[in-house]
Amino acid sequence: MIAGARQAAAAMAQAAQDEGIAAELLTTWLRGEARVVGVVLAALAQGLADDPPQRRRPAAWILAGETTVTLKRAGLGGRNQECALAAAIALDGRPRTLVACLASDGSDGPTDAAGAIVDGESCSLARARGLRPARALIDHDAYPLLAATGDLVFTGPTATNIADLALVLAW
Repeated sequence: MIAGARQAAAAMAQAAQDEGIAAELLTTWLRGEARVVGVVLAALAQGLADDPPQRRRPAAWILAGETTVTLKRAGLGGRNQECALAAAIALDGRPRTLVACLASDGSDGPTDAAGAIVDGESCSLARARGLRPARALIDHDAYPLLAATGDLVFTGPTATNIADLALVLAW
């Protein structure tokens, strides 16, 4: 092994900095039930947005690790999509915030998506298409909803499975 979660997260932070985003690596020990972690990521994004004005904008925190999903129903999605959907619900209507949850290998669960990038408008977009975000989360059926909103991320296989990566961004 030539790289690990820390190197991947640091590379993500560096790429964000190269784009003019004040990015910091927060942790490589992200763990927990995906739907709970999604709410925490949304809270981090909102906290970052509410930080004092002297913080350089846009600003981001990078996290790496692996969440889990305890299946109670058989929907379509993966842990990163479920985490992102939970974040979208928590961010609903909140401006200037974004959460990305991505699998480093390019495949999240049994899907062709690596994960998703959501913001405060993702849920209103889903509702406008007749979808119910909370129901999709309960049913572990994030993929169809995130596909309908255009929030899924497709990278194709990366041949690198070292960790999941999350980004919280505020501007």
